[in-house]
Amino acid sequence: MSSATDTSPSAAPASAAPALDVARLRADFPILGEHVNGRPLVYLDSAATSQKPRQVLQAEYDFLTHANAAVHRGAHTLAAEATDLFEDAREAVASFVGARAEELVWTSGATMGLNLLAYAIGNATAGRGAPASARFALQPGDEIVTTAIEHHANLIPWQELAARTGAVLRHIPAHDDGTLDLDAAASLIGARTRVVAFTHVSNVLGIVNPVTELVALAREVGALTVLDACQSAPHLPLDLQGLGVDFAVFSGHKMLGPYGVGGLYGRSELLDALPPFLTGGSMITTVTLDHAEYLPAPQRFEAGTQPVGPAIGLAAAVRYLDGVGLDAIHAHEKALAARMRDGLVGIPGIRLLGDAEGVERVGLWSFDVDGVHAHDAGQFLDDRGIAVRVGHHCAAPLHRRYGMTASVRASASLYNTVDEIDAFVDAVRGIRGYFGVES
Repeated sequence: MSSATDTSPSAAPASAAPALDVARLRADFPILGEHVNGRPLVYLDSAATSQKPRQVLQAEYDFLTHANAAVHRGAHTLAAEATDLFEDAREAVASFVGARAEELVWTSGATMGLNLLAYAIGNATAGRGAPASARFALQPGDEIVTTAIEHHANLIPWQELAARTGAVLRHIPAHDDGTLDLDAAASLIGARTRVVAFTHVSNVLGIVNPVTELVALAREVGALTVLDACQSAPHLPLDLQGLGVDFAVFSGHKMLGPYGVGGLYGRSELLDALPPFLTGGSMITTVTLDHAEYLPAPQRFEAGTQPVGPAIGLAAAVRYLDGVGLDAIHAHEKALAARMRDGLVGIPGIRLLGDAEGVERVGLWSFDVDGVHAHDAGQFLDDRGIAVRVGHHCAAPLHRRYGMTASVRASASLYNTVDEIDAFVDAVRGIRGYFGVES
């Protein structure tokens, strides 16, 4: 009953190539041929949501038209095939991030994954779960450490957990150039630290953070590490086991995949020890009117109907990224970031955030336009067919750190071209003059 789906990119070469054939890749993304306000679309908002290649769209369509059925429930042929596709998708996505299938919990996205983890730890603190769950319990005065550059999704769940348990929330500060203060981190992470949660790549600064050093500091004191990999999974080769983190999250819609699906990675022995967060069907072994026993991970955390079609689409997305090659993608996007920076720093009145020297980064820059609100700058660019993000990018504390409430963010992906970067820089050059604030 199944229908084979081609998930390979049009530009996939027989062997790894040092450069991308971007023109051929773009043919896989129908939306990139659109026009906005009479101009060819220049899409530089991939950090918010990436565009989807036809291979991803086709994979989800093929499932819905040839194998649509409830997974892990029915005994009929269609249900068995749907379950196989669903679990094959888990294998593919887990392998892509350097994990085993049993270490990957399907979620609706990174926000759901982080909330799941924080609430599960809270349930352990409340005495729920097996005896092994006690290792996660927090006591008043225990500490949760995050950083000053986090997306709200990796900040607010920990604020709430601290409020519920009496734990203390502490924050690793950032230097003016956007790099984390590792000396401060070493002094903050201590005997009372139980959780260290941090982003792999800042969604505002684009800087790749020092995972190895932070994991080492946490391990010295026996603290759990939680990695937000939303902005790294689509752009860098990712090996979560190799990085040594205990947990990690990512979102499908930022990595060429569908909306409504993402993953929570956790080391098997930790996931199996955590008490569940959401409860209901499909995550139990035995239920009486007064008691329930739960399945091991990952099914323990997958109550109710799962995002089957989106998961299959996400598997197609990671196969696509693998076909292009993460090393080639990173090199291409790094070159676009350098070209973007070279253009922006030469424009009077433009202030780049996170303009640190000698650090690894992805193809993302946020900036302030002197005398022009970010939303006005964004509208000016949109009028010219250029899609960027404006606002605080769900990182309000970081913007306050830089004395602002909003910035403009341009983020590139594998399908962007040098010509698009040049068109973007040329448009930015005209913003202040248009609003009459040029010095």
